[in-house]
Amino acid sequence: MSKPLYTLILAAGKGTRMESDLPKVLHPVDGKPMLHHVIQLAESIGSKKIVPIIGYQHERVEKSMQEFNLNCVVQEDQLGTGHAVMQSEHLLGSFDGTILVLSGDVPLLRKSSIQLLLDMYEKENAGAALLTASMDDPTGYGRIIRNESNHFAKIVEHKDCIEEELNVNEINAGIYLFDAQLLFKSLRMIKNDNSQNEYYLPDVLPHFITFGEIVALQLMTDSTEIMGINTVEQLEEINRIYKQRKK
Repeated sequence: MSKPLYTLILAAGKGTRMESDLPKVLHPVDGKPMLHHVIQLAESIGSKKIVPIIGYQHERVEKSMQEFNLNCVVQEDQLGTGHAVMQSEHLLGSFDGTILVLSGDVPLLRKSSIQLLLDMYEKENAGAALLTASMDDPTGYGRIIRNESNHFAKIVEHKDCIEEELNVNEINAGIYLFDAQLLFKSLRMIKNDNSQNEYYLPDVLPHFITFGEIVALQLMTDSTEIMGINTVEQLEEINRIYKQRKK
């Protein structure tokens, strides 16, 4: 990329449905914490700086990452993905470059998919870009709403969808690229007037459009890459897929 790349990893969640006191991102995939897979992905694409945003049992999570020698940010209160990224402004607020946002509980994501997103971002000269996927059953995912020109309009979280939006199959994969300066400018403008009273990171995207910026969309070919882990069953399934990949 023409500008340096920094990566934020969202890793603050407790993982209530994991039925364990272990922070969600420390549950093992292929014998190592799932968070380590995401850190190694960020390293593989040439991130100049990698900043995990941690919360639940943050000292335990930080200790698990000692081998990587990273600067972490602590999200004391769990007030949404937008709020999580806000916590990094003191580190990255003056950064002139691109910020990639990854999820610490999505360990199957491939370098090739991130590279496609980076290429799209550069090709479109975009202010922001995100991965999307087509799901037969999009329940629980934020929906990608396109305008009359088939370009990005907004993302609506599942719990906030009206009936027409619930029928949309293109979903937000939760992987983003942003111009750093515009990201933090937009974060100061978002509100938490939604069913969860949280600050959603996707709510910055309409502001990018207001600024006259392009929000590029990169549709993934393999939606299994963005499978998250919220339950023991999902952890078992992702371990199975990971082992299958290695054969």
